[in-house]
Amino acid sequence: MKALFGNETDALKTLMKEVLQEILDGEMTELLGAERHERNTERTGYRSGYYTRSLVTRIGKLELRIPRDRNGEFSTALFERYQRSEKALVAALAEMYVQGVSTRKVTAITEELCGHRFSASSISAINKGLDEALSRFANRPLDEEYPYLILDARYEKVRENGVIRSQAVQIAIGINREGQRQILAVELAPRETASSWKEFLLGLKLRGLRGVEFVVSDDHAGLRSAIGETLLEASWQRCYVHFLRNALDHLPRKADDDCLQELRWIYDRRDIMEAHRDLTSWITKWQRKYPKLVDWVEENIEETLTFYRLPRAHHKHLKSTNMLERLNEEIKRRTRVVRIFPNTDACQRLIRALCVETHEAWLESSRYLNMDLLIEHKKALLEKCG
Repeated sequence: MKALFGNETDALKTLMKEVLQEILDGEMTELLGAERHERNTERTGYRSGYYTRSLVTRIGKLELRIPRDRNGEFSTALFERYQRSEKALVAALAEMYVQGVSTRKVTAITEELCGHRFSASSISAINKGLDEALSRFANRPLDEEYPYLILDARYEKVRENGVIRSQAVQIAIGINREGQRQILAVELAPRETASSWKEFLLGLKLRGLRGVEFVVSDDHAGLRSAIGETLLEASWQRCYVHFLRNALDHLPRKADDDCLQELRWIYDRRDIMEAHRDLTSWITKWQRKYPKLVDWVEENIEETLTFYRLPRAHHKHLKSTNMLERLNEEIKRRTRVVRIFPNTDACQRLIRALCVETHEAWLESSRYLNMDLLIEHKKALLEKCG
């Protein structure tokens, strides 16, 4: 948490303080008819500094800077409203945006719950106020080693210059030496290419990514190329789930279901020797009936068996990108509400906010993997080779 938000130990507290401060400043702007230092003919007064007032909430005490105007006309009912409907404000002004609710709906619901209507522009300004905290998350130094790295991308629709385009959302999950999962990066790119993935991975390395021993991803050519160029020391695992899906392209439409089911069982073996033994049996059984599939499997399957180099307890977590796929499904569930983002900033803001939410939950949970097993496994391999 400290790495994410400096000296702040409560992300929600930090977020809510920024949100409420934006509301206060927005109310002053509405009263005066002008932004700070803005010159226009509709201005009705001038700012005159701030005074501090505390607001006690169930997420902690917030120290807010209350704006003054020269004529002493500014007053806010924020404190009273907040005390009456604290949970409603937290949900409406922070979580609702993270949940993918549109600005228009946020405006209507805050009026219903809080007895006060925030304009669409005010809500948009509040949402943009998230950017600073999210930028700190996205650019934080990676000051520890991450032996395991999982990479994947999904697509969102974004409007650019009146044209709706797809944007690739590139995400990296790392597992550190303590066995904790962390979301390391969330970036948008016009599409998945070797250059966009290389830039993504180099950005991680510039922030301090090191100690990567094992990378899991799908078979995207650009991603494979970028991994090979930037993470030379790491072994690569091709996601076996994607591999089995790709296998369907080499089968007739009415193929025997047992064929792929038996191929899938190879990934449940205890070690690579058992896997190879079962693979030989599978090839012998299905070679005559599905020669196209068998030839393709023989040529490509070794890329999906790299996980057998790891401790057995780690196999089920690192033979596929399922961990990241589940995160992508959660993102999809939230972004479906928006459907088409008005711009890339709005898209990135929402997805990063969702990822911060997941990241914090992972930090608070118990460790995901016992990494002591990796050390013991390496020692055993060295003794065996020595």
